Amino acid sequence: MRHFLTIALLAAGLAACATVPAPLQGQYAAATPRDARAAEGQSVRWGGEIIKVEPMQDSTCFEILARELDASARPTHRDASLGRFMACHEGFYDPEEFDRGREITVVGRVTGTDHGKVGQFDYAYPHVDASAVYLWPKRPLYVRTPYYYDPWLYGYGPGWGYFGPGWGYWGPPVIIRDRRPDSKPAPTPHGK
Repeated sequence: MRHFLTIALLAAGLAACATVPAPLQGQYAAATPRDARAAEGQSVRWGGEIIKVEPMQDSTCFEILARELDASARPTHRDASLGRFMACHEGFYDPEEFDRGREITVVGRVTGTDHGKVGQFDYAYPHVDASAVYLWPKRPLYVRTPYYYDPWLYGYGPGWGYFGPGWGYWGPPVIIRDRRPDSKPAPTPHGK
């Protein structure tokens, strides 16, 4: 009985790690933007990186570079793209908040194709009438600090310390920074 309880708790813990946010939950067609013609009229859950945000009179349209979704419906960081698609949702979404490169997942119905250009290439974008738009928080970047040696500290690695040959140590284990540099220029003081 104890083993059954342990296995059940482990399974619940693992399931909690891959929880799909409430607005994105449900059953959806397995089609990708590349085979959107087969998915026309079906409900899909697609995601990727925002390329462009276009506020309209009563809705906002997102041009998205599609990526595979992980178990929590978040776009993965794989190099391969699944194509591009357009997703439109009622209301205003601020392009400063939904800026280029942010990860987004949408839920909606494939309703046809929009035609546009990528450079000089004519591109047919699958069009999704989105019922839910989910902007993911930015992923942090974890960086190890360089090896640090304090000549007065006798401790944790080869080197010379207060009491003779000693040891250095690694600095704080992790520094968390934003993955992408801020694309907005820093404000300049007035009068300079």
